[in-house]
Amino acid sequence: MKKLVVLTGAGISAESGLKTFRESDGLWEGHDVMKVASPIGWAKNPELVLDFYNQRRKQGLNAKPNDGHLILKELESYFDVVIVTQNVDNLHEKAGSSNVIHLHGQLFQSRSTKDPSLIYEMEDWQLNLGDTCELGSQLRPNIVWFGEAVPMMEVAMMHAQQADIFLVVGTSLQVYPAAGLIDFVSLNAPKYIVDPNKPETGIYPNLRFVVDKASTGMRKIQEELLREFN
Repeated sequence: MKKLVVLTGAGISAESGLKTFRESDGLWEGHDVMKVASPIGWAKNPELVLDFYNQRRKQGLNAKPNDGHLILKELESYFDVVIVTQNVDNLHEKAGSSNVIHLHGQLFQSRSTKDPSLIYEMEDWQLNLGDTCELGSQLRPNIVWFGEAVPMMEVAMMHAQQADIFLVVGTSLQVYPAAGLIDFVSLNAPKYIVDPNKPETGIYPNLRFVVDKASTGMRKIQEELLREFN
């Protein structure tokens, strides 16, 4: 079974109604990202940060996976699928994908401010000042903020190196370090990029663009992958 590694970004979640941060304007849902997605912002106004992510969680509770997510799940019947996502939502999991690596953290998790290894699943959408971990320290969103290390990047790089097929869905390949994953893929491996706005990329062999949104573009990719590799 060939290994299919998929890098997903904001575009695949947008079709499910989730607005995801785009670096071009520096705003996320009308907020200056440095105020809600940085250690400095957290230190200055933790209540604002907590409220911001509470609203994102509340919105995400009712969000449903779209065809782009569901097709990736379907491909598990034919390929060893590893999804590396820049998104913090849980739509891949809701779709049933079994191997998802979150580069930028997970919206429905909290973690200790004293011990980053203490991570907790969240069943509700609210996280408030005074909510503490087992060590007694304040809980924060388990999100990788600007200026913080991306702890899952090395794992993602390893999978990219092992990919027989590499697929990019719904990302402009402008946000690093995730955008650099394509550089770790074998030159011989087929590469596909699905995005309604054809992103600027370097020159890569065996690269095909599908200029389309995730849901309909993924249907075309699914047909081609099954025709070419099964």
